[in-house]
Amino acid sequence: MSNYANPVLSSRTLPSVRVLGDTLPGERVRDLLLVIAGAGLVGLLAQVSIHLSFTPVPITGQTLGVLLTGTALGWRRGAAALTLYAVAGVLGMPWFANGQSGYVGANFGYVLGFIAAATVCGSLAEQRADRRVISAIPAMIVGEFMMYLIGVLWLKVDLHVDIGAAIALGFTPFWIGDAIKCALAAALLPGVWKLLDRRR
Repeated sequence: MSNYANPVLSSRTLPSVRVLGDTLPGERVRDLLLVIAGAGLVGLLAQVSIHLSFTPVPITGQTLGVLLTGTALGWRRGAAALTLYAVAGVLGMPWFANGQSGYVGANFGYVLGFIAAATVCGSLAEQRADRRVISAIPAMIVGEFMMYLIGVLWLKVDLHVDIGAAIALGFTPFWIGDAIKCALAAALLPGVWKLLDRRR
């Protein structure tokens, strides 16, 4: 008998695949491993870091990791992964930029922004925004906006500077590089979906 003829069997054997993380087998263990892996990916890419003399904010690979994690895992697991990243880092895990841990002062706003970005990107991915490049790019831009909004505002307060100075220190030097990472993530995820569709 066809699975489609039996609603109960169909719902069990053909679960809804909303984001890339849902394509893996298992449920609770899978979700836990995905959350840990997402946090680890961001921590790993954070070590790709270049210090700039005129700003406390370094150039890192974190942005790419946040976009990929949030979009591939969905908003709940994405938010959980970046929350784990933030909490573990504050408690002593040396996986913030340059192997730092604890409260990282002016840069901590970006760590909080990562959680918001992963949540937004994951939510948009659950609406299939990551299936095509034309819709993935706006989703990534929204995620980037959340990172910078929280990061720059935190920078302003922590350094006691005006908003113009905070933007000059925390956004202007980085937007071109992050635009490249945004485009890379927006191209990579639809490509993975196409590969999965071919395998099916």
